[in-house]
Parts: sequence; structure tokens; C-alpha cells
Amino acid sequence: MAHNIYLIGYRCTGKSTVAKILAERSHHYFIDTDGFITGYAGASVDEIVKRDGWDGFRTLERFALGQVAEGEHMVVATGGGVILSPENRELMRRTGTVIWLKARAHVLARRMAGDAMTAEQRPSLTGARVEDEISLVLEEREPLYRMAAHLILETGGLSAEAIAQEIMRQVKGGSLPGL
Repeated sequence: MAHNIYLIGYRCTGKSTVAKILAERSHHYFIDTDGFITGYAGASVDEIVKRDGWDGFRTLERFALGQVAEGEHMVVATGGGVILSPENRELMRRTGTVIWLKARAHVLARRMAGDAMTAEQRPSLTGARVEDEISLVLEEREPLYRMAAHLILETGGLSAEAIAQEIMRQVKGGSLPGL
């Protein structure tokens, strides 16, 4: 099976934007797991979480990732919590290269403030203020992102274009399998 590329990371790290650029440049298929889930469920992430809770959403996320992982030549933008499942982490590592797009909490808070979709369509994970929520969730998830990742890229000062170029450079240089 051909190698897939999975982009992981917290909300607003640039996963979807970078994945689209990588897919276009490498002639691979782009897929966003949250988009897959919302299309399959016929509801937004927020509606799914309100209706089925986070556990229900995570069940759909495992299903979506399983479907996507069966494909070839994919560049996959995952949801920020995909790494919460050990099965998801193992599946991504087994079927592709996992790249953690990382940003500091203050950068994420700034990006979220400027992203209408995040504010309108993404439910709170903790009920805390945005800055506090980011810090709390990152504290929990950073070890899991690190465990899943083959490569970690700090995105704070980089454009999506520059991040995609760095990934392409590493793949073409042979330090990463994939594209």
C-alpha cells in the first residue's frame, strides 16, 4: 500500500490548509477527517457533540480514520483529538507518515480569535476560557502528539506555504517516506 501523510495537531495549527497544498503539489488526494465525519453524519461537529457527546464523536472519528487509512496516496488533515485513541495513533503510524504541526498556546489563541469557523463550529473541549482551554488541552495531548509523530514542525512563525515546502523538502531529502 502506498504511503499516506497524516497531519496532526491542535485546532488552528494549519492542518487543513497545509494538507491541501501538499495534496495539490504531490498529486495526492486531500481528505479532512472532520469533513468526512460531518458528511457521513449529516451534521456539524458541534451538532454531533451536542447530540452524541464527545464519546460519540470519537467513535465516528475512529470509523472515519479507518476508512481513510484504507486509501492510498492521501494527505489527511485530522481532527485535533484523533491522537486520543491508541488505535488511531497506531493506525496512522502503520499506514503513513505522521507530522505534528505544533504551535504555542498564545499563537493558537490568536489564530482562533481570527477564525470564525472555529468559534462558530467547534465546541469547547473544557468549558474554560479559550486561552485556559488551549493550555489545559495541550498539556494533556502534547505527549500523545509526540508519541504519534514521525516529524514535528513548529508552525508559529511560518505560513502554510512554508510549512508545506518544509514537509516536501524532508520527504524529497529522504528523511521521511511519503509523497
